[in-house]
Parts: sequence; C-alpha cells; structure tokens
Amino acid sequence: MDITLTNSATRKKERFTPLDPDNVRMYVCGPTVYDRAHLGNARPVVVFDVLYRLLRHVYGPEHVTYVRNFTDVDDKINARAAESGRAIGEITAETTQWFLEDMGALGALEPDHMPRATQYIAQMVAMIEALIDKGHAYAAEGHVLFAVDSWTDGYGRLSGRSVDDMIAGARVEVAPYKRNPMDFVLWKPSSVDLPGWESPWGRGRPGWHIECSAMAEALLGKTFDIHGGGNDLMFPHHENEIAQSCCANGTEKMAQVWLHNEMLQVEGKKMSKSLGNFFTVRDLLDAAVSGEVIRFVMLSTHYRKPMDWTEKKRIEAQKELGKWHRMKGNAKPGAVPSGVLDALCDDLNTPGAIAELRKLANSGDIPGLLAGMEVMGIKTVSDDMLSLIQQGEREALEHAKTLFTAARSTAKERKDFSDVDRLKAILTAAGVEVRVSKQGVELIPREGFDPSKLEDLQ
Repeated sequence: MDITLTNSATRKKERFTPLDPDNVRMYVCGPTVYDRAHLGNARPVVVFDVLYRLLRHVYGPEHVTYVRNFTDVDDKINARAAESGRAIGEITAETTQWFLEDMGALGALEPDHMPRATQYIAQMVAMIEALIDKGHAYAAEGHVLFAVDSWTDGYGRLSGRSVDDMIAGARVEVAPYKRNPMDFVLWKPSSVDLPGWESPWGRGRPGWHIECSAMAEALLGKTFDIHGGGNDLMFPHHENEIAQSCCANGTEKMAQVWLHNEMLQVEGKKMSKSLGNFFTVRDLLDAAVSGEVIRFVMLSTHYRKPMDWTEKKRIEAQKELGKWHRMKGNAKPGAVPSGVLDALCDDLNTPGAIAELRKLANSGDIPGLLAGMEVMGIKTVSDDMLSLIQQGEREALEHAKTLFTAARSTAKERKDFSDVDRLKAILTAAGVEVRVSKQGVELIPREGFDPSKLEDLQ
C-alpha cells in the first residue's frame, strides 16, 4: 500500500519510501513543559498520531519507531520557576504529566520514546564538539555558536530562503560575540541560580535547537524517515536542526521527509489572550467538551490548511459522534475499509477519510465504520461523551415534552389537533413513543431513537 506525503523540503507530494521498511522512524518536536498545552499545541499531536497509526497499520507496529521530545530546560521554564518560587524539576514533572494526560484524552497514543532534553546533555556536548572540530561552530565568551556561513550551500534549503532574506525577516539576537548576525547559540553560560552542566566551555546549558538534533540522532540515527512539527518551527528551528545534524554527522539530509501542519485559529481569528479566545485543552475538557469531539473537529480539516475551531463545529461533531454511537449496538470493528485507508494514504487526507466514515454510517456498515474510526484514533464514544449524549437526549426529550404538552392544551381550546398530530409524527419518526394519560404526557425512547430528528420540533 503506497503512502504519499507532501515533503516540505521539496514542496512536492511524494511517494513515501522508508529507508528501511523494517524500521520506519519518525521524530516530531514536542512541547516545552512550563504550562498547560493550549489547543494549538494539540494539533501536531493529533496529526502525527494519525500518521503514526497509519504507519503501524501499513508496516506493522513492531516496525515503526516514533520519537517526540520534551524540552525541560528552557528560559520560559526558568522564568516560571522564578515567578512561582517552585523548583524547576517540580514544574517540569507536573507539566509533563499534564501534557500526557491531556493528549491521552484526545486519543493520542504515547510515542515509543519521549526523551527529556536534560537526559541527553552529554550527547549535545559531543555534537557541539564535533561541530567545532569540523569548523562549523566556534566558542566565544562562554557561548558556542553555529557558524551559518560555514554551510551556505545547505542553510535555507528547507524554508527556501537565502541567508540574506532570512536576516531581513528574522528577529536575530544581536551580540558582540557573534561573527554573523544569523549565527545561533548551541551552548550558553548559566549563572549559579540557573540550571547548568559542566562542559569544555564552562558551566552552561544547551540552546534550543541542538536538543532535537542530539536526541533524534541518539534514538533514530544520523538519518531517518520523517521529521514533523508545526509550520511555525520550519524557520529557524528546523532549519537550524538540519544545519547542525548534517554538519556534525557529515550527511546530506537529516530526514528524508519533512512534514509541517498549519496553524490553528479560533472563530476565524488567531488565538491570543488579548482577544479572549485563548484556551487550553484542559479548559475544553473541564467544560465538558470530550476528547474525541476535539479530535474529530481537528481531523475535519486537512493538516496543511489552517484549522478554525468554532463552536458550531464542536456542536456538529458531538451530534455526529453521538449518532454513530447509537448505531453501534453490539457490533465489533471489522476490516479497515479501503476508502478510509486510501484517503489517509493520500497525504493524510483526514477530511476525505471522515467523508468515507459518513458513507459507512449511512450504508449501515457498522463494523467498517468502527474499524475506520479506530485507525484514525477516534473513539466510538468515551464514558464522558456517553454521559454528555445521555444528558443531551434527556434535555431534548424534556423540551419535546414541553412543546407537545403545550400544543395539546392549545388544541383542546381551539378544537384543532392538527399541530398535535404534526408533533406526534415527528416524535414517532425520531423513535419516540408518545403516551397520553390523565397523569399527562410521557415520551419513551425506543430502539433506533435519533434525538437529532427532534430538531424539527418547533
């Protein structure tokens, strides 16, 4: 089964051919753990979880290795520790666990390896030493910097920009110890109140970019198949990763395929605290938005297009998943339908795969529907989702009962029961038995009850 992916490095959709089909390797940049993951942080997790599931389906779970790191040494973490008075290790341990719990609620599998940057300091120091030895880096005033002009043939290939263009468009740190404004930090000194490790250049800590290069090489090798992340990381982070890795290892490529997902908006606007539309995954979960609804909404947009989270999409996703749950009965997943797989194999066309799921639901192929949902990581329904569905059904029936009772009262006064008959027909079509007695109106849902059909009641 052929998989095609849009390679950011070539700007083309290409047939995916792993370096070794028995050892398919993927690295995705993970979070800096100092706070809760916001909704935008979740998008690459969900996107690359679907790719991970697809690779496991095609090549076998034992033949796929997925690495996603945790950056647990960073100035943002240091600042949070200074603000709160809490220990850095305590903050990173707590926020790492938050991240895993929140992403697990979205149905994301845990990667095969989840390295912490602080566990790979020795590998980072070794890579920096190799870069210095090969003339690609230099030490200055306790810092070590990558010399961008030492690799002019390669720097900028991923983003497709010249060094001059990158200087013009980047916010580069101006420092007297830099030979070139674009040179970036591999190692920097640490004061006594900051995390630090001994190195040939004094006590210090790594720059952000070197972390991923060292961890990827340690766990996946000098070259591997897929490197992914949000497109905000393409420059400078991924560009710098490639420079470090290729120059240190003497390779032409770091990864064969580079994949980048587009950014997320909320109600058509960039998510920001100033606009009041910034929220974390946990905010949504605590507001009774289930993880599978969040995942479904995200997968309804292709990963290479901007994704707009809206309340309308959330409501529609919840209704659709609720409908599929009611259709499930005692059915078990069957074989994954070819239509779903074909869509996923075509550059992770998740909207196309969801369209196939709808066809399966409409045709009554419930085993196929369940198998298709499973390969996409969409739960049929979780306990939280089930309670929401049941609550929604109760509320819909109560509202229907109020309308029907009022209609009967009006009909008795006017001697015209046409509206009552209309409402009863809608209720019957929705799978609701109507019982009228001296005690009042009773609405009883029967097998095949579809509360979405109650929306026709007015």
